[in-house]
Amino acid sequence: MKTRDGARVAPLGMGTWSLGDSRVTYKEEITCLHEGLDAGLTMIDTAEIYGNGRSETLIGDVMAERRQDAFLVSKIMPNHATFEGTQRHCRASLERLKTDYLDLYLLHWRGHIPLHETIEAMEKLKSDGLIRHWGVSNFDVEDMEEVVALTPHCACNQVLYNLRNRGTELELLSKLEAHRIKAVACSPLGHDGTLLQHPTCQTIAQDYRTLAGPATTAQIALAWVLRQGNLVAIPRTSSPEHMRENVLASDIHLSSASLAALDAVFAPPKQKRSLEMI
Repeated sequence: MKTRDGARVAPLGMGTWSLGDSRVTYKEEITCLHEGLDAGLTMIDTAEIYGNGRSETLIGDVMAERRQDAFLVSKIMPNHATFEGTQRHCRASLERLKTDYLDLYLLHWRGHIPLHETIEAMEKLKSDGLIRHWGVSNFDVEDMEEVVALTPHCACNQVLYNLRNRGTELELLSKLEAHRIKAVACSPLGHDGTLLQHPTCQTIAQDYRTLAGPATTAQIALAWVLRQGNLVAIPRTSSPEHMRENVLASDIHLSSASLAALDAVFAPPKQKRSLEMI
């Protein structure tokens, strides 16, 4: 992925929902993030709502040593996104993250605060050097049309996208690309584990190998998302082993026969549906 100012971001990043919630797994989660950065997964995505800031605090322990290696993203809750509230909550996130700037700051979902006020606040953060880019999350087609009518500066839209949740393919993803707005795919492996147990994914995995051996269903599901050229996928894992597995998924290029087999089971959308969210 290439940002509007020319900065490059790897198509595979790291989600962090629920990371930092347990002191028992804290060290392993720190190790996991370091392994991802070592492998070139530059985007680390978090939010102030994740564990009431605990995710940001954990990432801050990594950023204290490796800020220049990361493309750091956080999100503000919509009820906080007034002009003044956006300034205050961004600074609170920066403090937890142990950094003086964010690469990308997102409005987590659409709320009741006027969009123009939040955009004005984001532009103020940019001019003050506290963020490099801003964007939105969980915005549907109509919401994005309002955004682009107000400003050309929205960098991305983070949405739920995986084999089971394909509604964005019908119109949203193409509109984002047309406006040079990047898509960020959250939960690319699904959020309940059932996708990775699907027989079709298991069968297709048998046809592929990675440098570490036979492909896994997670790698197939992730390779399917990564086939899209205008997005970054941010799977969440707290396991260094699964992190290494995710990294190798980038090398899998699914054949037309494999893609057709997946379409037969996980059908692409044929009519407009409400934006899917977790």
